[in-house]
Amino acid sequence: MKSKDIRKAYLQFFESKGHLIVPSAPIVLKDDPTLMFNNSGMAQFKEYFLGNGTPKSKRIADTQKCLRVSGKHNDLEDVGFDTYHHTMFEMLGNWSFGDYFKKEALDWAWEFLTEVLKIDKDRLYVSVFEGNSAENVPFDQEAWDIWKQYIPEDRIILGNKKDNFWEMGDQGPCGPCSEIHIDIRSDAERAAVSGRDLVNADHPQVVEIWNNVFMEFNRKADGSLEKLPAQHVDTGMGFERLCMAMQNVTSNYDTDVFTPLIAKTEDITGLKYTSNEIKNVSEEQNKTNIAIRVIVDHVRAVAFAIADGQLPSNTGAGYVIRRILRRAIRYGFTFLGTKEPFIYKLVEVLANQMGEFFPEIKSQQQLVTNVIREEEASFLRTLDQGLQLLDKVVAETSGNEVSGAKVFELYDTFGFPKDLTALILKEKGYSFNEDDFESELQKQKARSRAASEVSTEDWKVLIPGNVETFVGYDQTENEVKITRIRKVDSKKDGILYQIVLDATPFYPEGGGQVGDKGTLVSANETIDIIDTKKENNLILHFAKQLPENIEASFVAKVNTDLRTSTSKNHSATHLMHLALRTILGTHVEQKGSLVNPNYLRFDFSHFSKVSDEEIKQVEASVNAQIEAQLQLVEHRNIPIKEALEKGAMALFGEKYGDSVRMIEFGESKELCGGIHVKNTADIWHFKIISEGAVAAGIRRVEAITGDAVKDFYNNQENTLAEIAATLKNPQDVLKSVTSLQEDNAKMKKQIELFLKEKVDGLKNNLLTEFQDINGINFLSKQVDLSMSATKDLALALGVFKPNSFVFLASIEDNAPNIHCYISKELVAEKSINAGNVIRELGKYIEGNGGGQPFFASGKGKNAAGITEALEKAKQFL
Repeated sequence: MKSKDIRKAYLQFFESKGHLIVPSAPIVLKDDPTLMFNNSGMAQFKEYFLGNGTPKSKRIADTQKCLRVSGKHNDLEDVGFDTYHHTMFEMLGNWSFGDYFKKEALDWAWEFLTEVLKIDKDRLYVSVFEGNSAENVPFDQEAWDIWKQYIPEDRIILGNKKDNFWEMGDQGPCGPCSEIHIDIRSDAERAAVSGRDLVNADHPQVVEIWNNVFMEFNRKADGSLEKLPAQHVDTGMGFERLCMAMQNVTSNYDTDVFTPLIAKTEDITGLKYTSNEIKNVSEEQNKTNIAIRVIVDHVRAVAFAIADGQLPSNTGAGYVIRRILRRAIRYGFTFLGTKEPFIYKLVEVLANQMGEFFPEIKSQQQLVTNVIREEEASFLRTLDQGLQLLDKVVAETSGNEVSGAKVFELYDTFGFPKDLTALILKEKGYSFNEDDFESELQKQKARSRAASEVSTEDWKVLIPGNVETFVGYDQTENEVKITRIRKVDSKKDGILYQIVLDATPFYPEGGGQVGDKGTLVSANETIDIIDTKKENNLILHFAKQLPENIEASFVAKVNTDLRTSTSKNHSATHLMHLALRTILGTHVEQKGSLVNPNYLRFDFSHFSKVSDEEIKQVEASVNAQIEAQLQLVEHRNIPIKEALEKGAMALFGEKYGDSVRMIEFGESKELCGGIHVKNTADIWHFKIISEGAVAAGIRRVEAITGDAVKDFYNNQENTLAEIAATLKNPQDVLKSVTSLQEDNAKMKKQIELFLKEKVDGLKNNLLTEFQDINGINFLSKQVDLSMSATKDLALALGVFKPNSFVFLASIEDNAPNIHCYISKELVAEKSINAGNVIRELGKYIEGNGGGQPFFASGKGKNAAGITEALEKAKQFL
């Protein structure tokens, strides 16, 4: 049974049981401050389990793209070494929100596996929660009794809290669970050892495929449990593992989920992957297998994350994506011999394979390909730099053990992986101190944990029920009551209080727009609101202190100065998006934005630099829309299908409900929940202040509006006045600057002529200073020239003197530079390499460099090292 048919069968089965089939949420979470990525099927439904929202149906089923590479659920380092761990995976799930419970969930699980998929019942084992007296949670007798109808009692296993009690996190909804495991070993293996003894023992062919979680409790901050007001079902089945069972193979990587990607990797590298059915492979083949598994797994995670809007970067979720991709690149580099970008070529295979069910990977295929190719090229350059740095570390090491701290520095600062370092050192006859490395790594992790450590108290609910509403589209002031509060203590921000209001005018951070600031005012005091965010469908107002009387009535007042400036920038973003698509082409799509009171930032897909003329056209288009005084047309609650039919733009990577808010300014139509001006005339003026690349195929524009534009032009005017004053206030400033430039160009030509004469004179003098060493014309000398002139001199001497080895040094702006020319016949006959010479001698001036075998240059920081470098040059002969 093909993987796509298994997926369809699951969804059709639960649709027949009254479930609403919903699409996968984006793999990247933009509006959940507690998670970077969707790490389980239930993540997009957290608000319903917490009682902060009402689902569109009490029964839902889906297949969810998940990513587990950080935090509590971190499978990254296992990926590749076994046959069933993944970074990105699909989680098939069915959900009940206060509707059915254990009986239906377990009955249907058994029916789907054994009657629809026809899995052999004798290969299945189930587990139920054994109970925990310390937490006053009893043995799950109900689940046991249900399973007894279907399966012999000797295949029902009692599980402890670790295996059979599922929790969302340290706090929140949780409950006992019942897992289903499958034994796909051969009949002979099953006869020899019972599968019961291998459940939850990390056996690669006795694996959990389905977990049925029964949400009954809420875990409080003090660790105690309280009953939830309703009982919920949260199930998750590993799609890749299910495919393994259904396709009669013993590895996820032998299923058709991965085999097309593996075949393409084999084609590119010329190396073969051996299936899990082949035993006793060589150590070399095993390394190849691991590397290929790493690559085909990781490309899925990276590609879908980019398609959902997360570009690789040096911080946050972007850093995680970059780290996953770099792990794949280095496995290819080390074990498959790939020195050029190649992983990007797998994107086409992935898009063809999964595009039917996940259309985002097909529509974003070119962008994903470009970004991965550029990231590969960049990291391969980093690896090359790392090799040079490693050579320097080895040269400075006495004995044959390199400092673990130095290896960690390479890892931490340059991203140079530990295992690759170990491999290279081994080839050179060195090792490194692993204990020192681990010690430095643990220190870094401790610092990172400390920086992000947050403790959150339980909510103190003052007004029960879902009474919270947002009134901020119509009001910036409103009389409010506090419905709940909690204290949050973090190393980063200290002690803060999160306050929830019954009818707030404060806009929470979202859709690129920053959260509102303002005050809560009562008869006796004023509390500053320093930020507003949304979490699990609750709007949280952050304050450094609580009101003395939390049950009082307050007036919530938004800082309207900040709100107004932000709204101008947000509306201008919409106008600019339309202008970019009109002027550059409809391939332009938003890939990220930031809207705050000071400026707007907009990332978009485009294949080349936006020219100065195009920038002027974009500015003119936006300002024309401002001058047209376009009225805001707001559709507060419109069906998404109707909004799209009206021409509204929906963004990839965003999660939309059945009903949406649509914003119109003339031809600009977008789905947006942010704050906007009532009329484009309120923006006053729009000015682009920068344009540049963010990643391959992604450009970034920063722009300003309103008062910020006035300030910009005032600064320009002041700068012009200062230039005029410096030039003694000429009548024509531009003419005076042009005259200065012409004079400067003439002087440069005169200096170049003088330098040429100086170089020619030095060349003639130095030709007499060559030494004959073993038939090689050798010269090592420091000269008083600029870096570029020294380079020219070295080339001129080398070309003029046959069979020569020239090494010159000079100092410019207190920085030493070195140059080496080696006649091409010497390079060929004696295998001398100018790049190696520069790398070795560059150590004496605390620098590095490179070039071609016959000519290379370098620059350093320690001018005092020139003398020793000149002396050591002879050793290469």
